[in-house]
Amino acid sequence: MAAEPRRFASFDGIELAWHELGEGRPLVLLHGLFSSAATNWLKFGTAAALAARGHRLIMPDLRAHGESAKPTNVASYPPDVLARDGMALIAHLRLTDYDLCGYSLGGRTVARMLVLGAKPRRAVIAGMGLEGLLDTGKRRDFFEHVLKGSGTHERGSGAWLADSFMQTNGGDPAALLSLLGSFVDTTPGELAVVRTPTLVLAGVDDHDNGAGEALANLLPHATHVTIPGDHMSAVVKPELALAIGDFLAA
Repeated sequence: MAAEPRRFASFDGIELAWHELGEGRPLVLLHGLFSSAATNWLKFGTAAALAARGHRLIMPDLRAHGESAKPTNVASYPPDVLARDGMALIAHLRLTDYDLCGYSLGGRTVARMLVLGAKPRRAVIAGMGLEGLLDTGKRRDFFEHVLKGSGTHERGSGAWLADSFMQTNGGDPAALLSLLGSFVDTTPGELAVVRTPTLVLAGVDDHDNGAGEALANLLPHATHVTIPGDHMSAVVKPELALAIGDFLAA
């Protein structure tokens, strides 16, 4: 397991936590919405598998998630706040030669960081397709419905499953609702000038955020790979760490 979380003040003074595991080349891992570093990367062995391949894993809890601060005021969630937090962590740790990976919302955050000027050697955008980058509104509307109706959704529905996942991970609906307003659409032109070698990775049955292949076709130096599973199951499978590790080792 990773040691107790470490903490730092982000660009606006909000205290954020991150976890570390392993030694070697730095790999920053960003988790998905309603999740945490512990759930996304540690619980199912992904972090351990990547650490065993010689990576120093740096796994922040995104703002409003996990061990990080969960302010509820809208002012604490300006546009691109998660990407700015990621850049602040990289600056705090003085990383100049590192790799960057994210799953779902973490994958969208990786894309936004690349657009804003982050310079990892390699990047992995997992669980995120082109539609989820170009038009954040569809998913934002769904999660707004989930959060505003927390505790009332029909058992077994998609909203109920998302709400249950959020509650299991100790989410604060008020903080997460404020976070949703920080999402920024990415343009095809912004993606077309990204020069970082990038792996676009998703479960073969994952259709939550659009087509990964379409995203890979738009990025100038991208590879598209699928693994077994859908959006919620692919993230727990050993093939996730295997695909990430193989790409970074190539």
